[in-house]
Amino acid sequence: MVSQSSSEAYTNMGKTSDLTAVQKATIDTLHKEGKTQKVIAEEAGCSQSSVSKHINGEAKGRNNCGQKKCTSNRDHRALVRIVKKNPFKNVGEIHKEWTAAGVSASRSTTKRRLKDMGFNCRIPRVKPLLTKKQREKRLTWAKDKKSWTAAEWSKVMFSDESKFCISFGNRGPRVWRRTGEAQDPHCLKSSVKFPPSVMVWGAMSSAGVGPLCFLRSRVNAAVYQQVLEHFMLPAADLLYGDGDFKFQQDLAPAHSAKSTRAWFTDHGISVLNWPANSPDLSPIENLWGIVKRKMQNARPKNAEELKATIRATWALITPEQCQKLMDSMPRRINAVIEAKGAPTKY
Repeated sequence: MVSQSSSEAYTNMGKTSDLTAVQKATIDTLHKEGKTQKVIAEEAGCSQSSVSKHINGEAKGRNNCGQKKCTSNRDHRALVRIVKKNPFKNVGEIHKEWTAAGVSASRSTTKRRLKDMGFNCRIPRVKPLLTKKQREKRLTWAKDKKSWTAAEWSKVMFSDESKFCISFGNRGPRVWRRTGEAQDPHCLKSSVKFPPSVMVWGAMSSAGVGPLCFLRSRVNAAVYQQVLEHFMLPAADLLYGDGDFKFQQDLAPAHSAKSTRAWFTDHGISVLNWPANSPDLSPIENLWGIVKRKMQNARPKNAEELKATIRATWALITPEQCQKLMDSMPRRINAVIEAKGAPTKY
């Protein structure tokens, strides 16, 4: 029988917020053991109503607390359809279309509902446009290189051009997507080859990076062969010495020109066959990304300051970083095979 003094103490503990951590733990333990609420109250030293509220509160959570939502499930389904139809709209555009459908909600409510439904505003992944024939060639290439060892990949010098801008802040429109949708086709931003402007050429191997070349004009075959002569050959001497190597390049017109092919033949350089539109297979693409991320807080005021920043950041790249990127080649190849030639996460 509960004493009067205990009963008086219990009446002052009618709210679950008044329960101590020890009391809550005791209630949870005894409830799992199948004890009645009366027994639990006596053991925990609180009122039976507090036990009931705590148990019911744990079961239901706090989903029913707070102000009732001003939008219905039907409104939420309409919002999902709007986002799915065009995930590249900004919040203002989504809000305008949603309210035009008869929903009474503020812009901040629209943003909250998007978050509640798992949508996040993200910078879209950029993937190249691939034809069926290109996907087939990528798959064939990957299967052919699947058996390559780390020693074989260490003999490949990867090269590429990349565009650097004074401002790194403007990265284009964003996309609304849920977790796990980064690679979904409707959330991807297609890319095409951009015309050369202020570009940087670079090369890397498992041993490190070569010298950079800043391109001042449109890259045609003649310009590219000058780059090879004055920057690629010194990079080969630096990274391989007298050792043999294969040179990797993409299929840009200047790279695949007849005169360029003749230049490689004349200099006795073996060129690795490469599938079109395959930046995800090249580790130097990731290296450019590392450099740009390191530079994102830099604020160069002009082209010369930008070049100096790029040179300084490029000089910080270590052989260990390059080796790690080269070690990813088997995973890249397996990813292409699994994707049947389609673009991969790399």
